[in-house]
Amino acid sequence: MTAPGVQARRGVLVAEIAALVATTAVDSALAVRWQAPSGVATPLLATAVPPVGTAVAVLAALRRRFPRRIGVLGAAVVGLSLLSTGFSALTDTLDWGSTAYPATTEVLACVLLVGAGCRRLPPVGAVVLAAAAGAAVVAAPAVRHGLDSPAALLAAPAALLWGVALAVGLVLRDADARHLAALDRVRTNERLQLARELHDLVAHHVSGIVVRVQAARALSGNPSVPEQESAAVYADIERAGAEALVAMRRLVGMLRSTEHALPPPDSRLGDVVRAVAADRAVVDVAEELDDLPVPPELSGTVHRVLLEALTNVQRHSPEATEVRVTARVEDDHLVLDVGNDGVPERPADRHGGYGITGMTERVAALGGTLEAGPRPAGRWHTTARLPMGPEETPFGHLPRGV
Repeated sequence: MTAPGVQARRGVLVAEIAALVATTAVDSALAVRWQAPSGVATPLLATAVPPVGTAVAVLAALRRRFPRRIGVLGAAVVGLSLLSTGFSALTDTLDWGSTAYPATTEVLACVLLVGAGCRRLPPVGAVVLAAAAGAAVVAAPAVRHGLDSPAALLAAPAALLWGVALAVGLVLRDADARHLAALDRVRTNERLQLARELHDLVAHHVSGIVVRVQAARALSGNPSVPEQESAAVYADIERAGAEALVAMRRLVGMLRSTEHALPPPDSRLGDVVRAVAADRAVVDVAEELDDLPVPPELSGTVHRVLLEALTNVQRHSPEATEVRVTARVEDDHLVLDVGNDGVPERPADRHGGYGITGMTERVAALGGTLEAGPRPAGRWHTTARLPMGPEETPFGHLPRGV
């Protein structure tokens, strides 16, 4: 299944290419049949116009393939258009013959690049490109046909198209800025949540160390209790401290890094799952879920559950040869399952870890449940079940701000 956003982009690209091909063909036909060649320059220009139209059409289409070169592509298209217009004015001044050939493809190419430039270029570059392209699209019909010609009125729709492209580009630029700001807020909120978890984790582990030390002191002063080996007590304290350090390093690393940042607010479920799994697991998302939009509170929970489960696989089952992440629907519930092999015969107890507790709390906050434990054939599965709510509005019942 192809995402609607991808289908829409492909549709726009196909429409642009079709429009550029059509205008190139029309310009080529009109350039040949506009009038019989006369003077010195007209036969030459009748031959040169089709390649110029094809060149600007290709340059306009390439802006999608090279979004970081929009400035260069725009300068090339505007330069070719102004060069053709200038040469037309020169031939009229020198009386070399009629050179009033059409410029529909040039206008369309300039308009497309104005919209792209206003969206993606820095402010100064966007202003320069927009101004130069505006001059090119207005000058093309006015100069080539002469101000006293009815064809010069084509400058009005050309200017209108330029204004529409400018407005669309600025609107998209503002939308991109708002999207980036929303994404930054989501990442900031996630870091704050990690900071709170870090505080709770430190309190949890340090409290355990303090309790062990206090118990050892109390038992050492009680003559009725057999004397304990100090090495065993120290070993327990060392193990608790080591676990605290590992957990804190992992959380602090997530705070410092954007590698595992939360997905954008408008993400699809399949994109969220694949972004977390990356190349660490085989992903199997049900077709009806792959393109399902998910609210930010759900995408954050899915992200954290999968990230914690895959991290546990790396920590507790380093010999695993198969790690699989599946997302499916069972009894009106979204089921996320992370399974792996390579579990030791005596697996470490993961239920007491703070990560499992944190996952369980986040899933429970959305009305779901989480199970984690060993399975037959040396496997371990972490499974989260989240209610999907009404079929018409999946996850519309979820509380906001989780």
